Amino acid sequence: MKQNNVLKMTLAALFLALGILLPFLTGNNRELGNALSLMHIPVLLCGFVCGLPYGLLVGFITPLLRSLIVGMPPMIPVALIMAFELAAYGAFAALLYRLLPKSVPGLYLALVLSMLIGRLVWGVASFVVHSSLGNPFTLQMFWAAAFARALPGIILHIVIIPPILLALKANKLFPIEGQTD
Repeated sequence: MKQNNVLKMTLAALFLALGILLPFLTGNNRELGNALSLMHIPVLLCGFVCGLPYGLLVGFITPLLRSLIVGMPPMIPVALIMAFELAAYGAFAALLYRLLPKSVPGLYLALVLSMLIGRLVWGVASFVVHSSLGNPFTLQMFWAAAFARALPGIILHIVIIPPILLALKANKLFPIEGQTD
């Protein structure tokens, strides 16, 4: 059992590091970064592979730590809002995958639902933070940022995350189709 915890902690650290490094692939271009949401990929993977506490923690810490180390995203309001969004991604990927059938369709359903819930959390956090700063945050702004401008990233996540998890399954690092947690 302790060996499993060490493996989960090690993988969580790897996912945290990837969350800090992957956004460099966009050259810190804010528009491209928002469109592809590369920081979200390791957080979702962490939730699926390591479970709820790790997914939640890695999701919350990643944007804050990246902001402190690299200066991107800006701490207030972006990294702060993203911390809640990514914590929801990591937590709900783990929770929904635990509750749904351990199958490829269950994997896709858990992924899509966790992405939707994370975007809703992002919207609520955006409203609260922007309101506290005296800035408006409208429903139209939510739809544009959470879905319209984020569509390339949504598609990218749906296309690459399940195959990565299936490759991890082949190496017995991820339970699916009858394997146990």
